[in-house]
Amino acid sequence: MSTTESPSSQTVPDPARTAPDQAVKETLEDYTLRFAPRGYRRWTPMVVATTALGGIAYMADFSIGAGIGLAHGTGNALVAIAVAAVVIFVTGFPLAYYGARYNIDLDLITRGSGFGYYGSVLTGIIFASFTFIFFALEGSIMAQGLKLGLGLPLWLGYAVSTLMVIPLVVYGMKALSRLQVWTTPIWLLLMVGPLVYLVAEDPGTVGRFLSYAGTDGDGAVNAASVMLGAGVCLSLIAQIGEQIDYLRFMPPRTEANRRAWWTAVVLAGPGWVLLGALKQAIGVFLAVYVLAEAGPAAAPEPIRQFRGAFDAMMPPWAVVPLAVLLVVISQIKINVTNAYSGSLAWTNAFTRVTRHYPGRMVFVLVNLAFALALMEADMFSFLSGVLGFYSNCAIAWVVTVATDIGINKYVLKLSPLRPEFRRGMLHAVNPVGVVSFLSASGLSIALYFHLFGDGLQPYSPVAAAVIAFIATPLVAVVTKGRYYLRRADDGIAEPLLDTDGNPSAVTLDCHVCHQRYERPDLTACFAHAAVVCSLCLSTDKTGEHVLPATV
Repeated sequence: MSTTESPSSQTVPDPARTAPDQAVKETLEDYTLRFAPRGYRRWTPMVVATTALGGIAYMADFSIGAGIGLAHGTGNALVAIAVAAVVIFVTGFPLAYYGARYNIDLDLITRGSGFGYYGSVLTGIIFASFTFIFFALEGSIMAQGLKLGLGLPLWLGYAVSTLMVIPLVVYGMKALSRLQVWTTPIWLLLMVGPLVYLVAEDPGTVGRFLSYAGTDGDGAVNAASVMLGAGVCLSLIAQIGEQIDYLRFMPPRTEANRRAWWTAVVLAGPGWVLLGALKQAIGVFLAVYVLAEAGPAAAPEPIRQFRGAFDAMMPPWAVVPLAVLLVVISQIKINVTNAYSGSLAWTNAFTRVTRHYPGRMVFVLVNLAFALALMEADMFSFLSGVLGFYSNCAIAWVVTVATDIGINKYVLKLSPLRPEFRRGMLHAVNPVGVVSFLSASGLSIALYFHLFGDGLQPYSPVAAAVIAFIATPLVAVVTKGRYYLRRADDGIAEPLLDTDGNPSAVTLDCHVCHQRYERPDLTACFAHAAVVCSLCLSTDKTGEHVLPATV
């Protein structure tokens, strides 16, 4: 894959008046916190899709599926997995489309889809939390593998799984894309091979898997068990944010690439959940397969699951090394993405609030510190509780943004079709998203903690989705869409979109940092007859460059 040379090598003059040199260089490595310009996006649609899908090679799905299946039985687990997959696909589609079409990440989409410039700081923290929670989960799984394969104590395995990611995540999209593309075939072979062998050699494993009743009941499918399981699966709904971190590098959609473009967006956007749901179902299958040998406490551990699977087909000397190799590859593939996406989310929120860019690596370390603390606290042992609680916040956020795009933009036409993210163009807070998100997450969390009775507790994820879906258009109607845009005109005569509806590739000079940026990343400057880029606006402490509101 090739890209154009990053403009970060250019000299930045007049440092007293510019955004910090560190900010310019870091954000131009792969356009963190910014619109991703056409000049950088040289990958084909399918290369972007392959890179994005490489990041979902995590082992957490096996644990999640196993935990649900062992507790509630295979029937309830499979229905719960299917329900969650449908919700994740439907809500993820509009978000993936906007990320790929307008080349911005989920935080920038959220700003213009109901939350406002500062209101989306709330959801930025939610997404950052997602990344370190799942980093901790994957790190715990890797530590279990290192303990089994090398005899490392868990506490040391946690540290190793955290520290080894740092050198890999220093670099941006270019390095991550190579890592994902080259490791995916090995990962697929190690994951699929033993499953095919087990089913072919012992078809009875399928019958035992389907008839497993679980420990909490008689195995009959019931709504409460399905909703409890779906709530845990729906904690993964925020994964669409990590998919969009890759999809924002999609090339412009044209008549020539239309089919490939849509295929890549669907497969690598909401389509990630198809593989995720399959892995969760496999997790139930493998947990049932190894249950007699490993016991109910260890059966949800992927290292135990694949050790049992490899043991059926490989000589004894190869079993543990292959199982450990699979776990290590999976952990690296997902945790470089978790660390990268988490650092973007933290940096984005911090930069907006403080108007200071501290450097993305600072928040790589912050994110890893949170993850390591969770691992050392033995998060894996109370996994379902953590994910069940978190899912309420994640569902409320994603459903709110998806509803704003699908209903408020295209049906009610109260929300602007083109997403806006630049400071000065947006109100600080938009009640449409903020009120809907807080209402949905607050009430669903109250349900989760039994404040409305034990009978309603399993339905907290449903409440989060339903409240967000109803409240988002309701608040938009009540406010008449007044709080989406602070200004309709950014003061630049050049059109924002080209004739195909893609973001314009015309470049202009930012008079603050003296770099060239494509049209969508710029606005006119209030104090000078010039233009200013989005990061320089974000770090403008005095507000002298920010355009005034229009009446």
